[in-house]
Amino acid sequence: MHTSFANNRREFLRRAFCGFGSLALMAMSRHEALRAASSAPRRDAKAKSVIFLFMAGGPSHLETFDPKPLLNQLHGQPRPQSFGEAKYQFIEADAKLLGTFTKFRKYGQSGIEVSDLFPHTAKCIDDIAVLRSCHGDVVVHSAAQYELFTGRITPGYPSMGSWVVYGMGHQNEALPSYVVMPDPDGALEAGQPMYANGFLPAAHQPTMFRPGNRPILNLDLPPGVSRAARRKTVDLIRELNAATLSPEDHELAARIRSYDLAFKMQSEAPEVFDLSDESQEILDLYGVGAEPTHDYGRRCLLARKLVEAGVRFTVVVSGGGPGELQWDAHKDIRENHLRMARQTDKPVAGLLTDLKRRGLLDTTLVLWGGEFGRSPEAQGGQGRDHHNTGFTMWMAGGGIRGGQAVGATDEIGLRAVERPCHFRDIHTTILHQLGFDQDELTYPHLGRKERLTQIHGKVIREIV
Repeated sequence: MHTSFANNRREFLRRAFCGFGSLALMAMSRHEALRAASSAPRRDAKAKSVIFLFMAGGPSHLETFDPKPLLNQLHGQPRPQSFGEAKYQFIEADAKLLGTFTKFRKYGQSGIEVSDLFPHTAKCIDDIAVLRSCHGDVVVHSAAQYELFTGRITPGYPSMGSWVVYGMGHQNEALPSYVVMPDPDGALEAGQPMYANGFLPAAHQPTMFRPGNRPILNLDLPPGVSRAARRKTVDLIRELNAATLSPEDHELAARIRSYDLAFKMQSEAPEVFDLSDESQEILDLYGVGAEPTHDYGRRCLLARKLVEAGVRFTVVVSGGGPGELQWDAHKDIRENHLRMARQTDKPVAGLLTDLKRRGLLDTTLVLWGGEFGRSPEAQGGQGRDHHNTGFTMWMAGGGIRGGQAVGATDEIGLRAVERPCHFRDIHTTILHQLGFDQDELTYPHLGRKERLTQIHGKVIREIV
């Protein structure tokens, strides 16, 4: 990198004047960032924030929220031709239908059937709208994960979290507005691009938390360094960066903001990440301190604290690393789903209960689900393959009308046949609850106004 120096006092003053102007502009821009970044109007917003409980790998709708008695009756038989065909990755031509190992019963005043995998979540069913007719376009993990988060099956497009922050702006200068808490077992097939800001300005990228008990490192000031000294360091870095900042340089602007954010997190936000101030009753509610719920429970509790502090969009991932460590039950659906449900059921119910107690569920939209479901046919005798033509997700809070099941798959769970809900409809409904029209939340990119939903989405009116 080439650096030039001023040759005389006049040159020095000219450059300093430009730098001071940039500082003033940057200061104004930083405060403007607290407001909505787009000009899209917000109408009758019910929700202020979103928590996405991402069950990575594809939980089976058949073992969770979509009971299929006929599938159990046809266990071990070929799929009747009357149900049509489906594309899979690993299902053999002579595969037989696989009955479910879970039992279903009705819960709550709504009487919605939930499997015995989720005894805790089932108690919250009157606050939950179950969407039994979800579907996507692809049957491989990476492309399906891109579609779930961005509405497209290829990387490079903004995630719904980035769109939400772009539309709503930042609420708390001392915290990131979009947070992803990955599973400690490792990365997923689509990697970080599924969470990313794509072509939106870098200020709308996610903050990736670390696994474990210290999601953010170095929140404490180093020994011997005062807050005033650290402030001087951050101010000097900002001045040096601002001297070369142009209005089009979104990457440098985002880096400048990240330094300011890091300092403010050191100064104002450590208590958000400290769970020691939570009562034992709350820790027990989430399953913190006990196995196998400790990790997911801790991250769900942190999601509640982030919502309280003004974070707009939080992703809490269940599943990571190799397939069987996700909800990706190719080998043994029973072993896989029992293990994954035991890790997540109590924390999820704890989150819903805690949000409701604090009056936060009214303004926090909670989304649960994965990138697809599982096949009615057996893979290798005891497992299930990927399945994108019909599966279940659910929503709660944020103005969602709970206590109902919307849509249906056919009698063996092969295909969505009643009120199909595409990923685009999920995205459109989320935007609607946040007060946005999908056609008005746009960003100019390569000569066209881009949208999260490609204008094809429909609000799921039955649940709003």
